[in-house]
Amino acid sequence: MTHRNRTDFPFLEALLAAPTPVVTEVKRLDSHGYNLLGSRTPVGIVDAYEAAGAPCISVVTGRWFGGTPDLLRDVAAITKLPLLQKDFITRKDQVRTAKELGASAVLLTAALLPRSSMRTLVTECLLTGLTPFVEITTEEELESVHHPAECVIAVNNKDIKQRERGRGNLNRSLDLLPAVRATGTPCPVSASGIDSPATAAELLDAGFGGLLVGTSLLRSGAPAAWFEAVAGAREEARKELVLR
Repeated sequence: MTHRNRTDFPFLEALLAAPTPVVTEVKRLDSHGYNLLGSRTPVGIVDAYEAAGAPCISVVTGRWFGGTPDLLRDVAAITKLPLLQKDFITRKDQVRTAKELGASAVLLTAALLPRSSMRTLVTECLLTGLTPFVEITTEEELESVHHPAECVIAVNNKDIKQRERGRGNLNRSLDLLPAVRATGTPCPVSASGIDSPATAAELLDAGFGGLLVGTSLLRSGAPAAWFEAVAGAREEARKELVLR
């Protein structure tokens, strides 16, 4: 099966090219049902992400988090940044609908998909021009990822089967990073539970090609300052290495 060049997949291309490769997020509710938008509108949030230098945006359309497909369509109408649809994608028609709504990538959750379905959906994404954003929580789940060299593979630090409640386990990302990189994915990602710019900087310096940060960025209300703090922390870490 022959696929197009990486430049035909804007989500992946934007993430790989970003100096601070953090996928920001538009999400109405947190895992406990608390309102994350407050009085803000998606337009205001997206404007703030663009000003901060976000390379791409995740739009949570899953109903657990207060999302709807209309939210993806609305965000796509106000930004040119590549968009990831976060929902429980289980069928090929959902992949095609994501494209129609304006997505450049879709979330595929390995823990919830049989191996045959993962193969089918990854293939459908690539044929449709969408980046498969495959989320895993164990090394065994990596075995189901079809065409890993054309996927973003993300380690979810939380448990989707528990609706991502709790603080998350960042050690999961660090423990699984070698196995994720060994798949050949161009962009290993750590997702969820990343609560501060310092933590984000540590994960990027450990070798992750990108991060997905939702709740903590929405709660901060200051994406530009958050991004600057990540860049600052990474620069300080580099200086310390030089001095050693």
